[in-house]
Amino acid sequence: MPRSARLIIDNSIHHVMTRGNQKQKTFLNSSDYQKYIEILKHYKNKFWFKLFGYCLMPNHVHLIIKIRKGRNLQKIIQGLNQTYTIWFNKKYSKVGHLWQGRYKDMLLQNNNYLINCIEYVEFNPVRAKLIKEPSSYLWSSCSSRMEIKNDGLLNVIEIS
Repeated sequence: MPRSARLIIDNSIHHVMTRGNQKQKTFLNSSDYQKYIEILKHYKNKFWFKLFGYCLMPNHVHLIIKIRKGRNLQKIIQGLNQTYTIWFNKKYSKVGHLWQGRYKDMLLQNNNYLINCIEYVEFNPVRAKLIKEPSSYLWSSCSSRMEIKNDGLLNVIEIS
């Protein structure tokens, strides 16, 4: 059965999710998370997208991004996942897929859903019982949003 085509719209906001193959861990230590953040910064600069929220969980990633050109979404996620996979496989002497299938994305069409989605993403580590307060999780946008740290990734949300 062919997969459905993605809705491609310029200047759109998407909640993107990528899960580890067979739900395996994709981040084994802090240097892995740091490398993913470094690669994310590279692709953010390359494609000029805005990042409104993110959370790197041990076996999956959530990104809330606004893309200028709809066709760039696939290029961004493909580049991000491929670059990280090559690095991860080399570091851990592995081969093959790191990510499970095609990434998932949802188009966020209104501001209420955008705010709710950011809260959902940033509370992920709390729901997974990794931490008690979302701002204490090092690998999400929550502490940047609360101005506890500045990782240079987060953009201010444009509410219209």
